[in-house]
Amino acid sequence: MIVRKANYSDAILLAELGARTFADSFAADNTPEDMAEYLALSFSPEKQAAEIAESGTLFLIAEEHGLPVGYTRLREGNVPDCVSGVHPIEIVRIYSVKEMIGRGVGKALMSDCLEEARSRGCDVIWLDVWEKNPRAIAFYQKWGFEKVGEQGFQLGHDLQTDWIMARFL
Repeated sequence: MIVRKANYSDAILLAELGARTFADSFAADNTPEDMAEYLALSFSPEKQAAEIAESGTLFLIAEEHGLPVGYTRLREGNVPDCVSGVHPIEIVRIYSVKEMIGRGVGKALMSDCLEEARSRGCDVIWLDVWEKNPRAIAFYQKWGFEKVGEQGFQLGHDLQTDWIMARFL
């Protein structure tokens, strides 16, 4: 498995991979209407291209045998008050395709996120995770993240609660 930095030409790939992994993770627990609305707003190639171009943003793509199996998005800025630190960075998304969960994709991506955060001089890394996603919460706790707050997450017409988790670097 390799992890590489994404570039502008990956916008279509990230749109498809993002929609697929998000739907795989959450479709069973949400209405089809809410999922369709969120996916349409969040994972178009144009939206991904705009996110790739954002200052302070980095996408990493995990590939195995040349096939994309997961990705993550890091972003500096937009920090909630409950996250302390002088130079924080956010893991906006970190996903693996369903058939690769438990096969090292998350580990590879998280390792690279932490390495990138340190190379940027960040002192804390944070993320948000749905309160009803115990597998992800356990994964983040294993990596030293602790709950520091909560915030809302709008999925279609459903306002959900996300935990904000952080760890010092």
